[in-house]
Amino acid sequence: MILTMNQIEMELGGKYLGWLREANDLLGNREALQARLEEDGYLLIRGLHDPEKVKATRQFLLEKLDENEQLDRECPLLDGVPADGKRGMFMGGNKAVTHESAFLNLVESPEIMNFCEGFYDAPVITYDYKWLRVVGPDGFTGAHYDIVYMGRGTQQLVTCWTPLGDVPLEMGPLVILVGSHRFDVLKETYGKMDVDRDHVTGSFSYDPIELADRYGGRWGTSTFEMGDVLIFGMFTMHGSLDNTTGRFRLSTDTRYQRADEPIDERWIGENPIAHYAWTQGETVPMEEMRKRWGV
Repeated sequence: MILTMNQIEMELGGKYLGWLREANDLLGNREALQARLEEDGYLLIRGLHDPEKVKATRQFLLEKLDENEQLDRECPLLDGVPADGKRGMFMGGNKAVTHESAFLNLVESPEIMNFCEGFYDAPVITYDYKWLRVVGPDGFTGAHYDIVYMGRGTQQLVTCWTPLGDVPLEMGPLVILVGSHRFDVLKETYGKMDVDRDHVTGSFSYDPIELADRYGGRWGTSTFEMGDVLIFGMFTMHGSLDNTTGRFRLSTDTRYQRADEPIDERWIGENPIAHYAWTQGETVPMEEMRKRWGV
């Protein structure tokens, strides 16, 4: 099966793209989960969320999109088919959506909070700012580390990617460059960047094959069903495949950390400041920074 990222083809099961491995057999064993995250850079866990909560959140979000005339009303609401001319969008920080109970009941649920407390063996917090993505047909996300966007607090922070609906391969699920959390040359250059301080575009690359050929590793992906999550650290290179369907792919990224460790001030509080300088003024292209870093 041929899948694409930025229209660049990779054969599933070939040199560049394989399957992610599940971690459900490690649930309840904190040391084993931490060791797996250190080994692979991610944890793929099936059914961590209550599927009924995911369904409720999906219904709520699609109703909001429909209110804004984003959906084709000749198709069933839950199919999430874009209306003519409507494209995907980033809805992070949209408190009218992400701070409603229908959304918070999922991303701050006992299921995910208890998992994180067990993983860290300590009380945890999740950022007040919530990331929400509506990825339209042909949409994808470039390869990046999360640390460049939220690196002012602890580095022992995890992202939990939650698909808000079933995501088959053709809908553009996340891809992980397995082993990328050990790419020291990138961690010491790109990984020390701060998009607000440095005014640099965030994604490291839009070419998955170039990355694998140059630094090693192999991309991994999976199909996802409602309730599944993908958890990974700040130095795990990830992006997404192209959404080649005619439907929106809805997903949310939420962040969790120990409550007693430093917190990136941009993402907490009643009204988080979020990215306050990143796109203000001239932005340095990543291609230019890669030349400066020699990577």
